[in-house]
Amino acid sequence: MLRRVLGAFVFPLVLLFSPPAIGSSNSRRSQNSEGQTGTLQKMIVENGTVGMDLDMDRLTGDGSLAARVEHLRFDVAANSFFTILVFNDLLRGPEQGTMALVPQYSSVLPSVLSASINQLAVEKLPSGERFDLAVRDAKTGFTFFNIEGHQYDYDAKGQLLTVQGGRLLISKQFADALGRRADAGTPVGRISIGAAMQPIEINHFVNGELKSLVMPPLRGAVSGTNSPDLVPGPDVIVGDIEDIEEDGNTASQVALDVGTDSCNNGDQPVDWFAFPQNDHPVVPQNLYRMSAASANNDRIEQIGQSWMKHTFEALEETVCDTCNAGNDTNGQPIAMDHTSHNHDGVSHRIRVNIDDLNQNLNQGSIYFAEAAYIAPSEYTWCQSHPDQCNMFNNVSYRQFSVTGITPPFSFSPVASTVRMQPAIMAWTGATVNQVQPDPGNDGLWFMGYKVTNPTTGVWHYEYALYNMNLDRAIQSL
Repeated sequence: MLRRVLGAFVFPLVLLFSPPAIGSSNSRRSQNSEGQTGTLQKMIVENGTVGMDLDMDRLTGDGSLAARVEHLRFDVAANSFFTILVFNDLLRGPEQGTMALVPQYSSVLPSVLSASINQLAVEKLPSGERFDLAVRDAKTGFTFFNIEGHQYDYDAKGQLLTVQGGRLLISKQFADALGRRADAGTPVGRISIGAAMQPIEINHFVNGELKSLVMPPLRGAVSGTNSPDLVPGPDVIVGDIEDIEEDGNTASQVALDVGTDSCNNGDQPVDWFAFPQNDHPVVPQNLYRMSAASANNDRIEQIGQSWMKHTFEALEETVCDTCNAGNDTNGQPIAMDHTSHNHDGVSHRIRVNIDDLNQNLNQGSIYFAEAAYIAPSEYTWCQSHPDQCNMFNNVSYRQFSVTGITPPFSFSPVASTVRMQPAIMAWTGATVNQVQPDPGNDGLWFMGYKVTNPTTGVWHYEYALYNMNLDRAIQSL
């Protein structure tokens, strides 16, 4: 017999055409009333090198008294999103992010570490973690070493960042994998980092008020994008999805917030404009779950959606208080008129049902955070340069693992940010087709479907519709 099941209808960007919201300055940083004047730059790694000196006797636990040091050298992948904030040429601190490592030669290492040597990354951890930096597998999130004792230094003239004196400690995960749980926290070497930095945002403040924000062209295209070179025209993309944080809850739902970094992958600068100008950028955010069946990939569902975030105003707090990790899209979006609705603990954030995160109910499920930058300036440029329309690559996603059965939940990145693609592309084994009904005049949508054969003679159909930026929307299937 033939059984047809229709499910997983996804419309993650429907609020793109709803009444606009305005952003408040309720970011992860505490507010500071101190008004300063100057230039704040958010910078990423243009290129760099990392050195690790490993004491192989301690690492392998062979008990030898003679030190045997293995010198590992890595290049840092171009335009890695290990971000720092620099105010008036003074380093104010790093933000959460990663630098991907490219090994320069092979070494004899423990098999667990050797298997991940081509996908290692140095990661700046969230401010609430015990350690500031860690060395991880960028694809799986497995932590090999925690780093302590390091010092940051920044040379403004050369735009050079150095990190010196870091001690490499065996992580609990690595110790368990080596079969030596008692060695967790054991120092086994040192790490040093040297990186040339370049700005992805330049913010000008007068008496604490943000007056202008410019995204300069990068020196070389962002790693992981479709081209090794910058594209013609302005091209705003989500360069990195940093983290997910829980910001409140009700009896049945939690409020989530996704941290993002934007950058300009085009060869023309992008000017951010402040509200109430209609051409200021906005950011929608979504959460998805891939679940069901033994392989947890038969269905992808949207389980959370945010209001729009307005990026310009939320940066105003970064001048005076930059010790904690944060970014330019964490201001809580609020409606222009609050008389028509009431607020609770999850208002305007990504609202997700607790049962959709409860790991007793969703064992083995896979979660994806998604964000987009909607920049009207790209459309304006496209109207006068029809061969330079870059409005269709503004969405990126990242996989996260979830821990907990009741609030608060914990979210950990599992892999690197997948740039310039919507999360529907992560649906394992599905066919996803991009559709553009009216090229040059309207946007894109995606049709995803997956057909499985659970038992002889029975066919199961799953569908997912994703409206990226199609103004006319999707009326029927």
